[in-house]
Amino acid sequence: MALTNTLTSLAILKVNIDQGNDYLDYLRPFIIQVLVDYNPEPIKRSVVRDLINESFGLEIPDRTVEIVLKRISKSLPIRLEKGVYRKTGELPDPRLTSKQAEAERHMSAVIYGLKEFSRGTISPIDDDEDAVTSICAFLSEFDVTCLRAYLQGTAIPIPPEKAESEIVLVAQYVEHVRDTDPERFESFMVLVQGHMLANSLLCPDLRNVSGSFRNVTFYFDTPLLIRRLGAEGRAREDAVRELIDLLINLRGRVAVFSHSREELETVLRRAAEFIDRRDGRGTIVFEARKEGRTKSDLILLAESIDSELKRAGVEVIPTPGYKVEYQIDETAFGKALEDEVYYFNPRAKDYDINSLRSIYVIRGNSVARTIEQTPAVLVTNNAGFARASWEYGLKHDLTKDVSSVITDFTLANIAWLKAPMGGVSVPKTQLLAFSYAALQPSSKLLDKYLREIDRLESEGTITEKAHQLLRASPWVHGELMSLTLGEDSALTEEVVTETLERVSKEITKEETEKFTREQKAHQQTLEALGAEQAAKDKIVKNLFWRCSNRAKALTWMISAAVGGLIALGFLWGLGWRMNAPVVSWVVMGGAGLFALITLANLFLGYTVKQFHMRLEKRFLVWFLRRESRIVGVGLEDVFPLLANKFAVNISLWLQI
Repeated sequence: MALTNTLTSLAILKVNIDQGNDYLDYLRPFIIQVLVDYNPEPIKRSVVRDLINESFGLEIPDRTVEIVLKRISKSLPIRLEKGVYRKTGELPDPRLTSKQAEAERHMSAVIYGLKEFSRGTISPIDDDEDAVTSICAFLSEFDVTCLRAYLQGTAIPIPPEKAESEIVLVAQYVEHVRDTDPERFESFMVLVQGHMLANSLLCPDLRNVSGSFRNVTFYFDTPLLIRRLGAEGRAREDAVRELIDLLINLRGRVAVFSHSREELETVLRRAAEFIDRRDGRGTIVFEARKEGRTKSDLILLAESIDSELKRAGVEVIPTPGYKVEYQIDETAFGKALEDEVYYFNPRAKDYDINSLRSIYVIRGNSVARTIEQTPAVLVTNNAGFARASWEYGLKHDLTKDVSSVITDFTLANIAWLKAPMGGVSVPKTQLLAFSYAALQPSSKLLDKYLREIDRLESEGTITEKAHQLLRASPWVHGELMSLTLGEDSALTEEVVTETLERVSKEITKEETEKFTREQKAHQQTLEALGAEQAAKDKIVKNLFWRCSNRAKALTWMISAAVGGLIALGFLWGLGWRMNAPVVSWVVMGGAGLFALITLANLFLGYTVKQFHMRLEKRFLVWFLRRESRIVGVGLEDVFPLLANKFAVNISLWLQI
């Protein structure tokens, strides 16, 4: 039941998203609800934390609860007395329980769909709780780790026995509903976006960060750039492209070290050598075979790396030289990497070590509490690499408040929180990229599979032609994952035989003209739907960034005018006078404004910076509403489930 509450709470978080408040305001109604329902006295943050976990299935750190309680006390009858909060009057009921009940009815459709889908797999699900556990296990993979500002990796209570097969099953379900049931796919997207919002509740420091990455350079490692060039499938390419575009719109700089660019070219050329060989393997080789790419295509891609990176918005920056004072212990870090990462090519480990020590050189002695304040961050798709870098820094007293290496999803989550409308496609592309990756056999499973088919060929159980088919067919990976759900223990001789039969049937289908026509028509339909959604997303993104730039410009004009008045008022206070009556009144007005701001800061803790940021948000919402009416794209287009019964009225959350 607790995990079911988690899913419905994620749904409520999703539909409460807005552009007028910062991240921690998403938690406000949850805290008020447990205070109304349970009336704890006194109000202790640990008690509130436990009540939120019990009622809504979200694990929120004490520190986050403390900050939100402090905020609530400024506007509602709650006061801090002797270190604890106490109610001084009646609190308004947010009525989340009614919204929760409606959300549960909606989520039951997703749960029912997973159960129905699973009946056609080797691991059918009959119980609702088992379905919910599988979904939560899947969502918990979307975590934010290796940032000290974050107090834990995910707000979802992680199931104690999370099996790889559960994640693979849900990934198959995601791809299934994407192709066959767009409405249910959008329902699943609610959970993903809600989880990304819940991740923000783990980081109290986000309330004070800037809305841009103006001073940050993000160095992407080689595997991410391979994906951006489209060598590992469309889903992964889309995810990296959307992330880079969002970072650039947030004024960040995206780059690659020259040694990583060298590695990128080497990897592509090596893949080209193996694409036609019997022992050729690796994601690039398999994707090339699936897409019908040739050796020449990969060589051409390798030769056009510089132009492709430039077109993608990625700069190539020379790898910094060694500096003794910032040099890491490469031997020690290499051992830490071996504990976390399996390197098929040992040379790749040397490149990773060079990337890490380069980040330390660029950072120098700078200290930053948030990503926005650090000059350089290495971005990787390898969670093991990020984890090893973080732990190495802790052991050797080198890690600053922000890790030198973070995962691409962690960065995507943070960037999307800054501008959900400016990166409207980011959650979907991240979900599809993760699902696609989850459906690829692990190195362990693939090695066991290859050994098994080699054994069967040597024993004469399968022919040489069948062996080649089982090695090189683009359908093998999908069928292998369907028959094993990623568990290498499920791989048997019978599974190999079944895989051969299924692949042979696929080839027979492919050779029939009717199937080819149907498949082509289906693909064209999917592409048309995708193009329509992409066009819609582009309109929304362009609308958001246009309004954001206007809001920033107008806010700075007003802030500059206010700043000028304050300066004149300060001079008037020092005795400076003008003979012109109009100017004198302006100067006196500036003095009054200066006094008003001083009092606001003294009694309310309200600063000029906060005024500037709040004014910018108000202008942003006003411009968004105005522009959406002009172009005919309502705000509900950004939040497609607002039309559902359980949706919360967004205007209540804009607080304008």
